[in-house]
Amino acid sequence: MKFTIINSDAERREGLKTLLRHIDRHAHFNEAKDWRQARHAVDRLDPDLIVIDWQDTMRAADLGELLKPYPGLPAAAVVDDAAPARVRRLLEAGALGVVPRTLDPQLLVRALEMVLLGGHYVPAEALDSELVREFAPRRYPDAAKPLPSTRRFATLSPRQQQIMRCVHMGNTNKVIAKTLGISEGTVKIHLASIFQQLGAVNRAAAVAIYNGWQNNCLEVLRRESDASARPALGEPGPVPLRASNGKYPAQAEHDALALPLAAEPARGFGQ
Repeated sequence: MKFTIINSDAERREGLKTLLRHIDRHAHFNEAKDWRQARHAVDRLDPDLIVIDWQDTMRAADLGELLKPYPGLPAAAVVDDAAPARVRRLLEAGALGVVPRTLDPQLLVRALEMVLLGGHYVPAEALDSELVREFAPRRYPDAAKPLPSTRRFATLSPRQQQIMRCVHMGNTNKVIAKTLGISEGTVKIHLASIFQQLGAVNRAAAVAIYNGWQNNCLEVLRRESDASARPALGEPGPVPLRASNGKYPAQAEHDALALPLAAEPARGFGQ
């Protein structure tokens, strides 16, 4: 499968890729930060599906212009607000699916899969609010009672689950092999299989998916207004332990003794 992903935030695009790998583990992607890049991306890849992580600054008219030369190309928009007026504008622009970000991640993937197959997906609240109020209690009869948890990745073997627990604790392949009494090569083979089953591209993504979809690394599942704040150009950011010149940040004279750096011993060796 081939997917084109549109959003200005690289982290959110990575989150969408992680979701879409649950449709096809070996999917091919290209990305676009804006509508101009999107036109070139679609021309280059000839995707099976366009997925837009919709932002408040986007216009439905721009989506219509993008899709006009490609009749029949499925497109889905993942939105914060599935108000009827917005859903109508997106459908009129050519989108086959308008998917609320608040959906359970498994349902969100299924909705995108439905659009990929040529179907339509529209949230119930975009059709009739009275209908939602009538049927929602039947689906969730007791709001205080948590929904039953299900094992998302039952295909992982007991050994692979052991390895994932070790990866979660930050252990290297060498440490995992020594802990479990297996070779380092066997650990690598298990990890390759785990990454395929989870649709993860690296260890961090595997841990995030294995432990639960609602993770900060999957920014696509968070509303745009709730996303982590990013420093603007020129504003001070986090101060690293070591500066780029290899030296530690300077401390004020009054706190030099009160706040010793953990990486430097208070006394020299042998003193």
